Amino acid sequence: MRPAGRSKRGGRVTTISVDAPERPGARFIVSHPAHFIAFGGGAGLAPYAPGTFGTLLALPLYWLAGPLLSPPAYFCVLAALFVLGAWACDVTGRALGRPDHGGMVWDETVAFLLVLFFTPVHGYWQAFAFLVFRLFDILKPPPIRYYERTFKGGWGVMIDDVAAAFYTLIVLALVRAATGW
Repeated sequence: MRPAGRSKRGGRVTTISVDAPERPGARFIVSHPAHFIAFGGGAGLAPYAPGTFGTLLALPLYWLAGPLLSPPAYFCVLAALFVLGAWACDVTGRALGRPDHGGMVWDETVAFLLVLFFTPVHGYWQAFAFLVFRLFDILKPPPIRYYERTFKGGWGVMIDDVAAAFYTLIVLALVRAATGW
């Protein structure tokens, strides 16, 4: 990877590579552990709506790990996945020359894992949570867009999706209270 130039972003010098592919493929994501993580093990390579595939990746992870972990352990794992994601998305964003490349989906995966913890296990609740989360992640109502613009690098990539997760949890709580489900 050859540095093509340097640019200032948020007070930090970022090296952009001329070798970074415009549309990364499997070869790119296996070239560094950070790329593999940021692209959700390949979910971010989906040709359409990679964020949706990154969100869907959370479902089997939750179904496998959720029942095995106590609530404190689950939140410790989530915190570790969040920090890991901030690092991976920062490294990958710099390698691609785009701080929040659409193929980086680990932020959706981790944020939806948070939503799933508070969502009833029934399939219709999880489907509803999925749709609401994707809506907030796409529309980015205030202050989500503010967080996206304020926090730079991997932290910014991760934080805006956590804000979308909190909005989703509020909607789920309101629907549950209104319907008694």
